[in-house]
Amino acid sequence: MIIDRHIGLYTDLYELTMAQGFYLMGQGEKTAVFDYFFRKSPFGGSFAVFAGLDDLLELIENFRYDSEDIEYLRKIGFKEDFLNYLKNFKFTGDIYSVAEGEVVFPYEPLFRVHAPLIEAQILETIVLNILNFETLIATKAARMKIASKGKMVIDFGLRRAQGFGGIHASKAAVIGGAETTSNVYSSMLFGLTPAGTMAHSWIQSFDSEYEAFKTFADIYQDKTVLLLDTYDTLKSGILNAVKVGKYLENQGRRLLGVRLDSGDLLTLSKECRKILDENGLDYVKIVASNMLDEYRIDDLMQKGAPIDIFGVGTNLVVGRSDAALDGVYKLISIDGVPKMKISNDPEKVLLPGVKNILRYYDENGLFKMDLVVLEEKLKEQGEAEEILLKPVLSSGKRIHTRKPVKSIVEYAKSRIEKLPDSLKNIYKPQVYNVSVCNSVLNLRNSMIKSLSGGFDESTFNS
Repeated sequence: MIIDRHIGLYTDLYELTMAQGFYLMGQGEKTAVFDYFFRKSPFGGSFAVFAGLDDLLELIENFRYDSEDIEYLRKIGFKEDFLNYLKNFKFTGDIYSVAEGEVVFPYEPLFRVHAPLIEAQILETIVLNILNFETLIATKAARMKIASKGKMVIDFGLRRAQGFGGIHASKAAVIGGAETTSNVYSSMLFGLTPAGTMAHSWIQSFDSEYEAFKTFADIYQDKTVLLLDTYDTLKSGILNAVKVGKYLENQGRRLLGVRLDSGDLLTLSKECRKILDENGLDYVKIVASNMLDEYRIDDLMQKGAPIDIFGVGTNLVVGRSDAALDGVYKLISIDGVPKMKISNDPEKVLLPGVKNILRYYDENGLFKMDLVVLEEKLKEQGEAEEILLKPVLSSGKRIHTRKPVKSIVEYAKSRIEKLPDSLKNIYKPQVYNVSVCNSVLNLRNSMIKSLSGGFDESTFNS
């Protein structure tokens, strides 16, 4: 766990402000149910890859307030009775969720919390912070992997990430489709495979490019990947790489690859491939980097660029062009009574009630449609291939141990493979069929008719 202290303060002030209000009113022990969902697939796509669940569950299990936390909250004005309550705070509720690595769609309830109202409310910020970010990055990585047509994708983004967010970004990138990462910390923490080559400073520190290449090859031998563009990619970089490649061959070794980090990647990759092949180095991989995203990768692949590996950085770990996933965490029930938010914006009108997701497949084993259904009506919907929301935490304790990231990666890969090609198009994907059962729609419509803000016009000017 990255954060091991002050986890209870990993929240927005208004969560604690509301929690104190619930406590002082004697309402805090009412049983509340909250849904997490997002309204729009990121990057103009049709889907998202759900990520961050294991990190979130670990934080929830360890959500506490120590004496230093309590003293800080006292200084900023919280009342003593509420602080005494927080001294013994721990999450005691139940959580249902789709699996980490699952392919998901807008407006589906993906993560559901059943807990005393105070406990469920205090979790809001941390739920949104973890799930929104990791899902965003995993989805971006999946789009890049799809665009690469099966070629290797490496996460190079730590240096451009937003602070410590880079730690979870690298993990999420691997879940989405990146095979390796340059991030050593995340590799150790999550059991990822680290990868890296060299920077221009290595080459600049030597008197000649060839000397820099040869020295590096003497140290790293079969793992050597040479950066070609410090001086001139075609007039010196690739030519010196060929010399080093032959030098390694004479020692019974093989040059692993060369990296292009600037210029016209299409032209340079074709020229470098030609030169390598003419010199019997057809096994040498070509790595491309430099502000890549799914659109540039797709363009390069469509035009036949002989690139074997894509090193992606900034656009991946910051989730460009969408700075955030618009995931929300909304109250849907208190003490068994459905609740909903009504808005002037139709997109923000909630689906009330405790719900689940049924997934159906077509004759080819691909995703056909999802159905959002009231939990109590699950058995009335006939045979579906899958029920997606399942219990992951019971009475504050995780039901299953934390999964190795590699198993989450394999699951995500298997789920993305079940997407029809029309949904994987990175430019104009087809919209996936997410239907809502009549019982949910009827409940929503009846609640819209009966609910109001309770405004009494006669008292407005009194």
